[in-house]
Amino acid sequence: MSHRSRESSLRSDRVMVVAFSIALAGLTAAVGAAAAYRPHTDQIRTTVSLAAAPSPATAAPAPATAAPPAATATLAAPAIPAAASTAEDLIANKLLAEHRCLAEVLYFEARGEGEKGEKAVAEVVFHRMRTGNYGHSICAVVYEGANRPGCQFSFTCSGELRERKAPQAWLRAQILAARILTGEENLGDVTEGATSFHAASVLPDWANDLRRTVQIGNHIFYRNAARSRTM
Repeated sequence: MSHRSRESSLRSDRVMVVAFSIALAGLTAAVGAAAAYRPHTDQIRTTVSLAAAPSPATAAPAPATAAPPAATATLAAPAIPAAASTAEDLIANKLLAEHRCLAEVLYFEARGEGEKGEKAVAEVVFHRMRTGNYGHSICAVVYEGANRPGCQFSFTCSGELRERKAPQAWLRAQILAARILTGEENLGDVTEGATSFHAASVLPDWANDLRRTVQIGNHIFYRNAARSRTM
C-alpha cells in the first residue's frame, strides 16, 4: 500500500471512529455534566421566536459549540501524520458540534413530544439547510439569531439554555441525534417539507403567510407557499 493510500485509509478510519463515538456519546457522557452544559454561542457564526418561524428574508420573523461532555475522551483514533491529524481533528470537532446542536434542538423544542415529534423537528432543521436561506450547517440553522430578539428557535434566546436539563430526556435526545447523523434513523418527510412550526396553543402572525402542512402532537408545521413539497 502506498503512503498516500495508507494515509487515506487512516483518514477514513478516523471518520468512522468519530461517527461511532457520536453514536455512543449519549451513553458514555456524564449526564450531570451534560445537564449543566452551556454553549459558547458568541463564538458561533450564526446564519438561523416562537418555535421555528420563517426567515426574515422569506416571511415574518419566527421560532458551536462544544462536544458533548466526555465524548472526546471516547475517541481512540489510530496514529496518523500530524497534518492529517489536524484535518481529522477539525472534522471530528465539526461532527461533534453538529451532534450537540441537533440534540439541543430536539430536547428544547420537542422533548415532550415523543420520538415522532422530535424527528419532525429534526426534519425542519434539515429542510432549512436544504433551502440555503437559514445557514448551511445544523448549528448555523439552530442558532440563527441567537442571543437577540427574533431568534429562530426560541430556546436560543429565552434563557432556557441556562437551566439544568432533565437527565433522561437529554440522554434520549443525544441518542436520537446520533442515530439520525449516522444514518441509523431515517427521517423521511412526515412534515411535508416544513421549514417552520409553532405550538398548537398559539397562532403567530407569520402563520398566515405560509402553507400549513400537518399537525404532529402539539406542533403545527408549515412550508413556504411558493416552494414545492420536495424543495
